[in-house]
Amino acid sequence: MFDGAFGAAVNPLKHLGALAFLMLWLLAGTGIVLYAMLDTSAQGAYRSIDEFSRARFGPGSILRGLHRYAADAFVVLTLAHLAREWLFGRFHGFRRFSWLTGVPLIPLAFVCGIGGFWLNWDRLGQFSAIATAEWLDALPFLASPLARNFLGGAVSDRLFSLFVFVHLGVPLLLVFGLWFHVQRISRAAVFPPRALALGSVGVLLALALAWPVRSQGPADLRLVPESLSLDWFLLFIHPLAEATSDGAVWAAVALAIGGLFALPWLHRRARAQVAVVDPAHCNGCRRCVEDCPYAAITMAPHPNGRSQLAVVDPDLCASCGICVGSCPSSTPFRGAAALVTGIDMPQWPIDALRRRLAAGLAALRGEQPTVVFGCDCGARVDAVAGPGVLALSLPCTGMLPPAFVEYALRAGAGSVLVAGCRPGACEFRLGQRWTHERLDGAREPHLRRAVDRTRWATAWADAGDEDRLHAALQALRGAAAPRIATEVPA
Repeated sequence: MFDGAFGAAVNPLKHLGALAFLMLWLLAGTGIVLYAMLDTSAQGAYRSIDEFSRARFGPGSILRGLHRYAADAFVVLTLAHLAREWLFGRFHGFRRFSWLTGVPLIPLAFVCGIGGFWLNWDRLGQFSAIATAEWLDALPFLASPLARNFLGGAVSDRLFSLFVFVHLGVPLLLVFGLWFHVQRISRAAVFPPRALALGSVGVLLALALAWPVRSQGPADLRLVPESLSLDWFLLFIHPLAEATSDGAVWAAVALAIGGLFALPWLHRRARAQVAVVDPAHCNGCRRCVEDCPYAAITMAPHPNGRSQLAVVDPDLCASCGICVGSCPSSTPFRGAAALVTGIDMPQWPIDALRRRLAAGLAALRGEQPTVVFGCDCGARVDAVAGPGVLALSLPCTGMLPPAFVEYALRAGAGSVLVAGCRPGACEFRLGQRWTHERLDGAREPHLRRAVDRTRWATAWADAGDEDRLHAALQALRGAAAPRIATEVPA
């Protein structure tokens, strides 16, 4: 549904992590301006923020609204990103590192957000600071109760400096954690597509104008606020603790965080075989290094001493085969009886693909069949298999060397359809993108431009989109038929 509304390339559900990064950049930019205007004293903080943002349509009000709504969006997008990765089972094997480094970022995000309310030091900030202190006091190892800091009738500038440190220092720790989180992901998306970024900022701007953020009266420790407008995205933990108990909330948080950390070991899967490098056929071109979605391949000195050799880290390899499709020695036009490439997948060697393609075309000789190269994670190509159709499915379409399209046409195929996941939905992140660029001539190795464009096509269809795959197949066969008829004697 979201692909239909936004387009597959800018579907926000496919860019949740990048959108969260966008919110973080927006928080940093607006926060720097707001901090410059803040009187960092307990007595002057409320007045400085209130005066800066008093005019409803003034720049101060807009900046404050953008900052608050970006904070809410950051937390919501982070949790949505976590839920999506969990639903897709992306928390074990080669993804374990990213999962385990992402879990601690969740409590850090809430600490950053909650601490921001204290700097305004209005009644809501007072309520949140006292409730947080009482919640922390439930821990048995604190030397003295933190809530005692609020019994003197006023907050000292020393304590307020601690508030400032929490809201400025923890975000720096969060940024470092995010950097660590994406270390094993090549070409990590830290910024969404431009149209999606502009649209998201536009929504936040509209919220800031329609519902400006206002202070809720200066803090007064002699009074207990009777009614407050609560930010339920960030401050829900306070009413939850009041409705249950501080200990119960600590137990819930510990169970949630502990469960997330334990998830990679609770759901183990059999590990697929990783890519294997053949030193005799690796020329050190680095294409596999550049195309690997998870930075699993590095270069080392070649035993021959004249070049470099690709080296695969088994802990990072996704067993997707994208590196095979990038290797220049994977071309099926090589005359060797057995096709040996510089890097290959033991469970699905490229030579087996060439042999299955040749055998399938030989069995369908005279029918001018259509060859469909598909993806195990996308629409099922066996759903379109039938008379005159040879369907071959790969772990990822990115494993297909582009030369196989021309090879199939020369070997007797009437047309070739290359199918894969929709843009942004590749199980291995970059398989669909690299396949599209290789076939389009924008990435090496590329399909020769001399190959008749009317006899091959692409179809980007996810699992369940078999009807789209079938429609693309019929359209291709209809377009290729006139050209084939001129080449084959009646």
